[in-house]
Amino acid sequence: MTSVKKPKVSIIVANLGTPDEASVAGVRRFLAQFLSDQRVIEIPKPIWQIILRLFILPFRPKRVAEAYASVWREDSPMREILFEQVKQIQAQLPQQFPEFELNIVPAMSYGNPGIQQVLQNLTQDPHDHIILLPLFPQYSATSTAPLYDALAKWTLKQRNLPGISIVRDYYQHPLYIQALAQSVRDFRAEHGSADKLLMSFHGIPQPYADKGDPYADRCRITAKLVAQQLGLTEDQWAVSFQSRFGKQEWVKPYTDALLEDWAKQGVKSVQIMSPAFSADCLETLEELAIENAGNFKAAGGQSYAYIPALNTRSDHLQLLSHLLQANLEALRQTLAISP
Repeated sequence: MTSVKKPKVSIIVANLGTPDEASVAGVRRFLAQFLSDQRVIEIPKPIWQIILRLFILPFRPKRVAEAYASVWREDSPMREILFEQVKQIQAQLPQQFPEFELNIVPAMSYGNPGIQQVLQNLTQDPHDHIILLPLFPQYSATSTAPLYDALAKWTLKQRNLPGISIVRDYYQHPLYIQALAQSVRDFRAEHGSADKLLMSFHGIPQPYADKGDPYADRCRITAKLVAQQLGLTEDQWAVSFQSRFGKQEWVKPYTDALLEDWAKQGVKSVQIMSPAFSADCLETLEELAIENAGNFKAAGGQSYAYIPALNTRSDHLQLLSHLLQANLEALRQTLAISP
């Protein structure tokens, strides 16, 4: 008697990317790939490549490599956390959906494990369905869309296409908001409160937002919902944007400028978090936790503390699993196995 074959479903859990090593050469390779994506830099490609090759890649990697070295562990923090997140999800979901052959894999838009290679591996082992979970709570064409692009390019070369589902974002999902708020409560239970809570999000150029990128608005909604969950008054919290690159105007207010203004106005203590990041990385561990701490104190502030990203918190993993469960429940209808 022929046994019934389980539908094969791959879940790709993807983050932005990181260098393979905290060296000048490793950072240069990473930046060359990252900054060549026209989703990230919208300057006409021929002009931008001249700027990139002549004025950025010869000089910027040294400073960035030094910053990476200050936060590097056995591997890049982002990659270590991504692998652990996937491991934890893999330990839970297959037991809940035994009717599927589930394959849960990590991927990154830039660097390794690269999304292109992950998709190519699927070509060698045909699947019935692919679920893509970008770990960007707030959709942006600069972060989430490159994963769409990679998937679209891959589909053009496939004859026997699988079903495809994409979790676009989850910026106001109740479990996400609850996890963020609880991370603040947990931190304050151990370290005490502060005059201000600053929710700092990775920035995007203002022209991108003007053209319709919804990212900044989604960030503001996330921050407002977290503040409401914590019961904060308007003067106890704020939202800002960090990690500017180049000379054009970016979405405001800028994190470093706001912190300096607060210090000069007499704000003595600040706690800062970055809800845009699902895993701690260079922008949180070095830029927020170290660089901006120095800026705040240099301007007259006294106490500054960084509240870690959700990383592998159990409530964060519960959220990610919930997002995937919703897609797998739907697949139970479309990929149902006849008795």
